[in-house]
Amino acid sequence: MSTPRATPAARSRKASGSAAKPRAAAPAEQPGEDALPDEAEVAALLLQATTLWNNPRLAHTRAALLRLATAPPQVLLFEGGTAQERLNTANIWAALTNCPNASPQNGQGPCLECPVCMRCITHLHRDIFFLDGAAASIKIDDVREVRSVLGEPPREATRRVIILHEAQALVEAAANALLKSLEEPRPATSFLLLAPQRERLLPTLVSRSMVVTLPWPRAEHSAAALRNELAPWEAALCQFMLTGQGLFSLTSSKGSVTPALVNNITNLCRHALVGCLQALHTGAKPTEGLEALFARLPAPRLRMVDEILAECQESLVYMANPTIVLEWLATRLYLLLPR
Repeated sequence: MSTPRATPAARSRKASGSAAKPRAAAPAEQPGEDALPDEAEVAALLLQATTLWNNPRLAHTRAALLRLATAPPQVLLFEGGTAQERLNTANIWAALTNCPNASPQNGQGPCLECPVCMRCITHLHRDIFFLDGAAASIKIDDVREVRSVLGEPPREATRRVIILHEAQALVEAAANALLKSLEEPRPATSFLLLAPQRERLLPTLVSRSMVVTLPWPRAEHSAAALRNELAPWEAALCQFMLTGQGLFSLTSSKGSVTPALVNNITNLCRHALVGCLQALHTGAKPTEGLEALFARLPAPRLRMVDEILAECQESLVYMANPTIVLEWLATRLYLLLPR
């Protein structure tokens, strides 16, 4: 059976915008020349993996991976961190569970030097599948093509690894197709769901996953700067979420609302959402501002907040009227808050 087009070589061509028809990756021992990254790219990927593995900030993540690798779960969900940190963590997991020099039970991670590690990190291993939600939505055909090989044992690896990068890009039909695969035991297979936070995914996917939370991005200084600059707007937005009043007096002033302002307000909301999630995961309870209001939302509505913010920023890209975008944002947040 041929390798599906969701393999690394095929997906990388799709992400780059190439018009070439995706094809199966060649055997790892003799990869096609067009699929091979150059030496500089390989070195950069290995450096990223090595830096992450040795980063003291990620010591908790490293310990969790070693512990889980002794009895790998079928589904892992990596949340938190940055998109690149989540992807690097997934690459590390692929190497950790396949590297012949790794010994998780003895605290020994992947060597990140052998051919197996190099092929895992660069997604050129025959048993590593990479679906890139950062490049485009992950569609049902992508999931079906991966499912077509799940009944087979790994071709040469100890463990087959299927990485869904930015898994919140799964369209509904693809998510449901993936769910069917997760409900069936898949020996020697790991599904890795990568997302900013678990609330971005269907609860049914999260419920079948072992969640590993990377340290949240450190953006305290930029968040503080935004809050100082936008204090009147945050206060007005909070008042509107609570009462439905107090914002339109600001937006009605001619020229007061610009695309840059609305973009900054959405970023402020994102910082508040991350701060809220950080607090909730540690058992704390935010007491002021947008963080406190977001903390009153149930988990499904927290996911909706992130989707609303993404829609606002996309609207600005398409030159929508910034005043309308801001008022729409405020109205949606008002409707989300329980009464």
